Amino acid sequence: MMFRNMVTSLLDKERIRTTLPRAKEVRPLAEKMITLGKRETLHARRQALAFIKDPAVVAKLFETLAPRFAQRKGGYTRIIRLGFRDGDGAQMAIIELLGSEFKPAKGGDEKGGKKGKKAGKSAEAEAVKETAEKEKAPAKEKAPRKAWAKTAPKEKAPKKATTATK
Repeated sequence: MMFRNMVTSLLDKERIRTTLPRAKEVRPLAEKMITLGKRETLHARRQALAFIKDPAVVAKLFETLAPRFAQRKGGYTRIIRLGFRDGDGAQMAIIELLGSEFKPAKGGDEKGGKKGKKAGKSAEAEAVKETAEKEKAPAKEKAPRKAWAKTAPKEKAPKKATTATK
């Protein structure tokens, strides 16, 4: 059941973080499911549903993941070692599908030269302009009225102290 859930999570999120031995055990199961997805038959879909149990993930497998790997004959996953976990020293790893690699945002060259610094400054200037425009724009919605303001009792003026002592 654990491996079944891990394969489901891997196909859904396309990347999971786990221990290295578990990643090595999940790899053949995930690759078998992708191979089933490449067949595109009713029998293959039912076999995948018998293992995965989540119809949305099976639909994703057959509609998006299988066409992505249509030209590959195998090797759909990658295991990246992360080092050792602090608590128990277990070796950690990321198992991911190929094509789901981290893609940094565009915004300058990686060397951090003059072009990158200028691009960063202009991006900051644009962000400041956008926030200034939002502040100048009139409010479209009225602020919600507070229900407790109507029901709260008004404060009474303090009574004057009387001198009843003789």
